[in-house]
Amino acid sequence: MDLTAAHWMYLIGTCIIIITMLFRQNVVVPSIIVTFLVGWIFTGSFTAGLQTIFNGSLVAAGELFNIFLIIAIMTALLHSLKSIGSDQQMITPFQKVMKNGHISFWVIIFVTYAISLFFWPTPAVPLVGALLIPVAVRSGLPPIGAAIAISLAGQGMALSSDYVIQIAPTLTATAAGIDVAPVADRAFVLSIITGAAAIVIAYIMLKKHIIKPSIKHLTAWENNGQINDELQEEAENEQGRKSKYSLFFAILVPVTFLIIVIYMVLAKFSDAIPSIEGGTGAALIGGASAVLLIVTSAFRSVRSSLNNVSDHLVKGFVFAFKAMGPVIPIAGFFFIGSGDLSAKILNTGAEEAPSFLFDLVVAGQQYIPESAFIAGFGILIIGAITGLDGSGFSGLPLVGSLSGALGDSVGVDAATLSAIGQMGSVWVGGGTLIAWSSLVAVAGFAKVPVMELVRKSFLPVIIGLILSTIIGLLIF
Repeated sequence: MDLTAAHWMYLIGTCIIIITMLFRQNVVVPSIIVTFLVGWIFTGSFTAGLQTIFNGSLVAAGELFNIFLIIAIMTALLHSLKSIGSDQQMITPFQKVMKNGHISFWVIIFVTYAISLFFWPTPAVPLVGALLIPVAVRSGLPPIGAAIAISLAGQGMALSSDYVIQIAPTLTATAAGIDVAPVADRAFVLSIITGAAAIVIAYIMLKKHIIKPSIKHLTAWENNGQINDELQEEAENEQGRKSKYSLFFAILVPVTFLIIVIYMVLAKFSDAIPSIEGGTGAALIGGASAVLLIVTSAFRSVRSSLNNVSDHLVKGFVFAFKAMGPVIPIAGFFFIGSGDLSAKILNTGAEEAPSFLFDLVVAGQQYIPESAFIAGFGILIIGAITGLDGSGFSGLPLVGSLSGALGDSVGVDAATLSAIGQMGSVWVGGGTLIAWSSLVAVAGFAKVPVMELVRKSFLPVIIGLILSTIIGLLIF
């Protein structure tokens, strides 16, 4: 189809937001402005353009609310555990292994990758966030370091190959018209190369910021974002934190999460238990955490438990929206580029809904020269661009179809091009470089600004993708 003025405005808006990010400025205002302009130009109505601002944020909030909810529930559970002193006792066993920030970084990498490879990062993030991030912070690893470790190992290295569940390679291979196996195998190799390079570079960049272990690091991190009155209240109640049930819940919470992991493993490899994948696993963890929140509050004080549960949930939601709220209008703009969501934002019928992002990518594919390396990097860039909608998977059919069409003409196996495109789409959009993706959950649990996490991850991920693309074109 022919590109319209709205397409070009969407492209210009995307460039403005990326440039604003590179200058380390907040992109909320530019996102709102370009959302209005795209809506105005597409509909031809000034009032419809104003409505687009609201609708974009509303749709984005709906799409992302599951992430906000899991952050709120887990934060509420943490507050409840702190009220009886279980938070300190719960992390004591991990301190024997995670003795310093360096070891903690690699332990988080291993645990996150192992869980994410089998169950996707969605359930892995709350598990690791609740159990390992506090220990890592106490051991001297900066919170941003823990967040980077989780995102690179889970949303990056594990999800980009999706080697066990194989939804990603199936989408890519089906669109390319080839078998799934070679795409899955090559994507697995490229994900390891990309992940190893990105993680090593990130570790080198973080190494000088790792400090000596101290309980003060954990206290400062736990109090991050609280106002002075809250800190004063917590200080006054410090003496009453210990409870005779502290040790019981310090054991119960990790054991509960361990049972959930075992259940998901059995569900994966046994037909007797319904399969649990992605959001279903996160829902199971969230529901179990809500029950633990209620039980913990009841054991602390039955008489005041109803109010305490409500107060903890309010604190959880306040934290979630305070930390992640700015992501909503940013996501609202990029969701306009998705054909599945643009109809709701622009108030059009499903058949008339534009797919700005898809149309721009298709229009640019004809300019890719018939060269193996240029084609490889072209597919990588196209995959990365399609990842801007924050899902990581929505662009896989496009990169798959392009790989199938370009493979023979440029002399590169379509499976190799498909795997390269899959790396670009999932690493960027799946949650390492896009702030309006599941990366907000990682940043939320680590209590760090999501845009800072994006900036810190940018160079390691880009270098890793370039390296894996070169190696993939040479060895396959």
